[in-house]
Amino acid sequence: MADTGKESPPPIGEDDEQSPSPVGQLTSDEVEHAIDLSDEPEEREIKSSEVKEEKGLFDSEDEATASSPAEETKDDVLSSYPSHEAEEKGAAATASAAEETVPAVLDTEDLEIEDASDEFTLEIEVKDPQKVGDGMGAYMTYQVTTKTNIPDFKAPKTVVRRRFSDFLALHSKLVEKPKYIGLIIPSAPEKSVVGMTRVKFAKEESTTSVDFIEKRRSALERFLNRIGKHRVLRKDVDYREFLEQEDGMPKAKGTAALSGAGFMRLVKNVGEAVSKMTSKMEESDQWFEEKQQQLDNLDSHLKRLLVSAETLATRRRELGINSSAFAKSSGLLGSCEEHQPLGHALTQLAEVEEKIDQLQQEQAHNDYFIFGELLREYIGIIAGIKVCFQQRVKAFHVWNSAQATLQKKRDTETKVKASGKSEKLPDIEKEIKDWEEKVEAGRKEFEKISSVIKKEVAQFEAVRVREFKASLIKYLESLMNTQRQLINHWETFLPEAKAVV
Repeated sequence: MADTGKESPPPIGEDDEQSPSPVGQLTSDEVEHAIDLSDEPEEREIKSSEVKEEKGLFDSEDEATASSPAEETKDDVLSSYPSHEAEEKGAAATASAAEETVPAVLDTEDLEIEDASDEFTLEIEVKDPQKVGDGMGAYMTYQVTTKTNIPDFKAPKTVVRRRFSDFLALHSKLVEKPKYIGLIIPSAPEKSVVGMTRVKFAKEESTTSVDFIEKRRSALERFLNRIGKHRVLRKDVDYREFLEQEDGMPKAKGTAALSGAGFMRLVKNVGEAVSKMTSKMEESDQWFEEKQQQLDNLDSHLKRLLVSAETLATRRRELGINSSAFAKSSGLLGSCEEHQPLGHALTQLAEVEEKIDQLQQEQAHNDYFIFGELLREYIGIIAGIKVCFQQRVKAFHVWNSAQATLQKKRDTETKVKASGKSEKLPDIEKEIKDWEEKVEAGRKEFEKISSVIKKEVAQFEAVRVREFKASLIKYLESLMNTQRQLINHWETFLPEAKAVV
């Protein structure tokens, strides 16, 4: 996780994010290309519109080349998920063939993110960060330990080492797969140029670098476990390979790592792009209108709360530091005090303040890692939901453009019939038939993406309530425990102060 302080801007000329391009009027060739996407026997290599490769002065950690392993076909992942739509009566055989090009809608059970009745377990721990190399060529590796009883995995326990760019490459692979359109892909951990540079050039482990590494380690662990909770994403071949391949991953190519400021700009740009695109779309589903507003409000309030939580942690840490300074001063005063009872009381006060310093540092840690980090994670998840909404809008424009093209073909047919040029009619009728199939395929694709998003968001809301409840309870318990210990320390010291005569 990146430093909570201010990030320095990226080097001049460095693009740390790429705003999603709004969907304009699509040509017939673009519509045909989009509708026939699933006819491809192999996965297409698609650049993610969310992020742009960031290559600056301090990016040696993420510079690499990669060869993507063979991926499952769409049918391998979705063949077991039954379609919820019944075939329309009287549909032509060609229309039925067109239906096969549209991926089946995932069933609610398959889309479930987390369920207590799930018989499979997947626990992932990221620990033991190690610095490899020195200077600008240095980078961090992390030990990833996986424990599971899922039959698809090679062993019940695996231990591998991965570098930060490997995590980013995994996220890119998931985002770029067309078969996951409509699914909420957990956001990749963000990059901090300033934080990593401090780690690279630190001769000793300073408090700042240790704090940065711990935040990043925790974010990487949350990222992997979030994917593991999704019943579809955890079956992904690249995800399993990431967790199991012991001889190291191929060097990642084009891993787009964002600074903290760049990440927030990306989230903002995604939201603005979706809003602009949605305004051009005649929304017929009130659910999406209401949900878009709810997500915008939730996103705004989460960001404000995150800023407050990070500020609270910073101030509490400063309070601990000041308590330590006060302890040293009172200890020195007590050591030179001629009045023995008073000197003893001042010395005891110094010891209490030292204990308070430790308590405040521990609570500052809890402020961030129990509650603040959850807020940051959910801000990223909401950004992923907005991307899903954008994908739906794109599907709508593909369908709408296909309808416009079909109407033009029909108008041409009418004109040809009126002109009496019957020799052109067979070709025109064939084109009309093809576009009718494309319109039907586009409609089904749009409806299926809408259905998938609704189920994903429903699961997101259910899991969000449970996770926030658990985090709040844990956070309140940590606060109560801290206050109890503070009261206990002062109650122990009070008789010492009263004994001064």
